[in-house]
Amino acid sequence: MRQNLFNPQLIMKKTFTKLFSTGLLMCLTLIGFTVKAQTTSLTDNGTAVAPATASTAAPATDVKTEKKKDATAAAETKTTEKPADADTTWKPQRRLWGYAFGDLYWDQHSDKAGRGAESNYAGVPTGRNAFQFRRVYLGYDYDITKRFKAEVLLSSEPTANTGVNGTTSIQNGDNLVDNKMGFFIKNFNLRYRDFWTGSDLVVGELSTPGFALNEAGTNAPTTLSENVWAYRSVERTITDFHKNNSYDLGAALQGTFDPATKNFGYVAMVANNSTSSLLAASNPNTGFYKMFYGDIWSKFLDGKLVADFYADYAKTAPTGPTIGPQEHNMYKLFAAYTVPTFTFGVEAYTQNLANAVTNTTTKLGEDATVHAISLFVRGAIVPTKIGFFARFDDYNPDTKYNSSDTYTVNTNYGSYTPVVKEKFYTAGLDFTPAKNIHFMPNLWLLDFKDARDATAAGYAPADHTLVYRMTFFYVFGK
Repeated sequence: MRQNLFNPQLIMKKTFTKLFSTGLLMCLTLIGFTVKAQTTSLTDNGTAVAPATASTAAPATDVKTEKKKDATAAAETKTTEKPADADTTWKPQRRLWGYAFGDLYWDQHSDKAGRGAESNYAGVPTGRNAFQFRRVYLGYDYDITKRFKAEVLLSSEPTANTGVNGTTSIQNGDNLVDNKMGFFIKNFNLRYRDFWTGSDLVVGELSTPGFALNEAGTNAPTTLSENVWAYRSVERTITDFHKNNSYDLGAALQGTFDPATKNFGYVAMVANNSTSSLLAASNPNTGFYKMFYGDIWSKFLDGKLVADFYADYAKTAPTGPTIGPQEHNMYKLFAAYTVPTFTFGVEAYTQNLANAVTNTTTKLGEDATVHAISLFVRGAIVPTKIGFFARFDDYNPDTKYNSSDTYTVNTNYGSYTPVVKEKFYTAGLDFTPAKNIHFMPNLWLLDFKDARDATAAGYAPADHTLVYRMTFFYVFGK
């Protein structure tokens, strides 16, 4: 026995066994820590959850401490390493939407001189009655990512003048040669949200800030005149009626000066001044000249009072070698006050048309200055069910017009004529049986007055166009 106790081979064997056992225990311990670290990492990333385990070698108090440390570390990791696309407050938008409005109308009396080429009823004979769509929209909004949104809008906006018994050329009406309604691309653009904080960049065919821009949920304004008037289904705003661009092909910055509250903002835009027209001989402006749009908008008194200042400038192609440069610019103010029972608004603008006319007496080109003002009120008789609206517009195409002289028109701006002063009236009721469905009996009256002397060639006495309508308007997908 004693020999065995001091046997060198036996001592070496025992020593090797102890060392091997110790090394094996250390390896198993390291593997356990590695597995635990990997399991924690997967759990933090949200891709796997490991079953709970406990080490029999550690005291109970140590296990609790380790669990507490692991939970704290996991919480800190989730806070600092939360993926950017894990924002649950944002929901991608895939929306097909549209709306339509039109009337059953009866043209009780038409202007005998066929004036009012900018109106829906130009050239419509007295006594005509029909059902008519005046606008059909079909749109699609698509959020490509949280920052990028695409917008597509098709529009058909026919006039009541189908060419049958009409004596006036159709202005901007989507009436095809076969008298059917045609669609065109009105908006097709890409929005880069928060291009910088509080400002969006929009590129493509888009709404201008002249009156129609209304982009809820973006950094664009929702306070412009068309949105506040709220009855585009009855008639366009005065700026729109007299052919200022409602949309154009270009690029715009739409932003807020106070991103947190969005009470003050701006729009800056440059575009072709071609709306949806292509490069063609019939539109010589495109590719040579650009139109610049600017707008400052604001809200006061918790949004009850809105105010807006708009300006634009465009140089256009000359109309002849002996006539000076063609250009036009507008300055417009809009303000409205809203309380639960009514809204009152006023929109006024002045517009300068350079070398718009030639004085046939002096043979010189002259500028024309347009003045226009619109007053409207709308409100509730029975909240959400029955409302009312009324509006008056006064339009003077040339404040410098001398009735003793005669003029020829040079400008290529819209369907401009310096000789016809207009006053517009509309009033009606709004029955809303369900949200986004409206039936609106209304009258539509446009008075005409010739600015020329009664003895001048071509003079037409004062007259009017009066139309009674049952207007319908419905929205879907919004």
